[in-house]
Amino acid sequence: MKYFIAAFIILLSVFTSCNRTGGQQEDELYSRHLQRKVKLTIINTPVPADKSELNLLIFNDGNEIHKLRLKEILDSLYKKKLITPVVAVAIHAGDRMQEYGVAGKPDYEGRGSKAEYYSRFIDNELYFYAKKKSGVRKFKSVAIAGCSLGGLSAFDIAWNHADKIDKVGVFSGSFWWRDKDTKDSSYKDEKNRIMHSVLQSSRKRPKLQYWFYCGAAEETSDRDKDGINDVIDDTGDIITLLKEKKNIAREDIVYKESAGAKHDWPYWSEALPGFLIWAFGRKSDL
Repeated sequence: MKYFIAAFIILLSVFTSCNRTGGQQEDELYSRHLQRKVKLTIINTPVPADKSELNLLIFNDGNEIHKLRLKEILDSLYKKKLITPVVAVAIHAGDRMQEYGVAGKPDYEGRGSKAEYYSRFIDNELYFYAKKKSGVRKFKSVAIAGCSLGGLSAFDIAWNHADKIDKVGVFSGSFWWRDKDTKDSSYKDEKNRIMHSVLQSSRKRPKLQYWFYCGAAEETSDRDKDGINDVIDDTGDIITLLKEKKNIAREDIVYKESAGAKHDWPYWSEALPGFLIWAFGRKSDL
């Protein structure tokens, strides 16, 4: 009996240690929409006894998630009591040039042809997988985020599935995504940038909160010759269109810009704590 008790104490101490530090594991999920096995990296802070307090973060480009230092940053913020409990599901990209983009609207080179299937995968398969894996009936909040083309994808998915998603984080989003080459003499920003056109024509008024980040040194491209790089201009135009939607409060849109920041993972990693605190911060710390 004493050996059983000792073994139980050891097992309990191991469990509580893992619970205290959070964890990371790899998994995979077969998607009927994408017709492939999707690799997942799952990172969590300690799971609360009351699982209704658990938040979900969905992140694109999960195969690059180590470059963001997501686990280290989540652990640090949680230990400092700056965020509430989070389980993050980072989705490893397949053919990202086809699966990421705007659902049902490929760009002028035919890229993004599977974006609608990827959106359905998130909505119909991954979301329910995350609930089952976490053992929750309903997450306290759900956020989706991504960088570059993954950021455009995250924004489009949130826009189309606000019944399940509450917040979206876009790091240097590829809002230049267009249905006509800029070399075409008939190209116009206001008509041919795909996500902008979607917002302009959409009657949707999704109840979402938005967080955007751009670096001032991400690129030299400046289509309108105003001295501001295109990633900042394209993001700014998206924000303007959102503000024109009457039900979106100004405080529900956050924009962060970093001087000298380039279009690369180390800079997005530096911005990540700000996004996580915004998305999952304790109310007393906001």
